Amino acid sequence: MIYHIELKRVYAPIDEQDGARLLVDRLWPRGKAHSSLALDEWCREVAPSNELRRHYHQQQISQAVFNSRYRHELERALDNLLPLMTYARQGRLTLLTASRHIEKSHLPVLKEATLAALAEEDASDSEPSSPPCWAHMLPTSRHER
Repeated sequence: MIYHIELKRVYAPIDEQDGARLLVDRLWPRGKAHSSLALDEWCREVAPSNELRRHYHQQQISQAVFNSRYRHELERALDNLLPLMTYARQGRLTLLTASRHIEKSHLPVLKEATLAALAEEDASDSEPSSPPCWAHMLPTSRHER
C-alpha cells in the first residue's frame, strides 16, 4: 500500500490537501495559538528526547549521530508510532514541526520510521494468523489431499 506523509513547518499556510495534521515537536511552537494550527493531534512522545534535541541544537553531536540516536529512541518505543500509523492509513498525513530546516530536523527520520513500521505491519498481515484464516487454504476434497 502507498502512504502519503508530508513534512511541513507549523508556520507554513494551512492547506486543504494536508489531510491529518500532527504536531510532532516536544515543545509548543512560539507565537502560535492552539487554534491557529488546525491540529488533529499533538504527538509529543514521538519527538526526540529533550537531551538528544539539546545536544543536537547546541552542535555537540552531528546530524548523522542525531539521526542514529533518534532512530534508536523510536525503536525502543514503537508504540509511539501507532497514532501516526493510524492517521496514515486513513489518508494523507502531514507532520508538523517548528524547525527552520525540515531536512535537518527529526521529521525525515520520523517519516522513514513510520513508513517502515507500516510496511512491516502490512507484510505481517499478508499471511493468515489464525485457524479460521487458514481454513480457506485447506483442501476441500479427498482428491486434493
